[in-house]
Amino acid sequence: MSLRDAGKDHRPWGWFQVLAEGTAYKIKTITVYPGMRLSLQRHRFRDEHWYVLEGEGIVTRDGEETVLTRGRSIDIPRGVLHRILNAGRDNFVVVEIQTGTYFGEDDIERIEDDFGRS
Repeated sequence: MSLRDAGKDHRPWGWFQVLAEGTAYKIKTITVYPGMRLSLQRHRFRDEHWYVLEGEGIVTRDGEETVLTRGRSIDIPRGVLHRILNAGRDNFVVVEIQTGTYFGEDDIERIEDDFGRS
């Protein structure tokens, strides 16, 4: 692993990196490769706020699609179905701010997944 990969958690759709965390928050960058998308998912214990740093993506939130580009943001309340699709030619990069009571990766309930994960 190179120094550039240190702290990155790689996934089939791209990767994420935790920047900071405390008892009531976690902050990550999420990078989604062109043409890839995250699972359709929801969380029981956290809300999320996504701020776009790079690229163009389509966020699905409770069945409604919103195009997001650099400088735009969206809130994802806990319990709401959501996903990101990278609709551009370059990486889609967001800062994700999680607030709530629990931030483990096992608080992901996947409804649909392109990679067969549950």
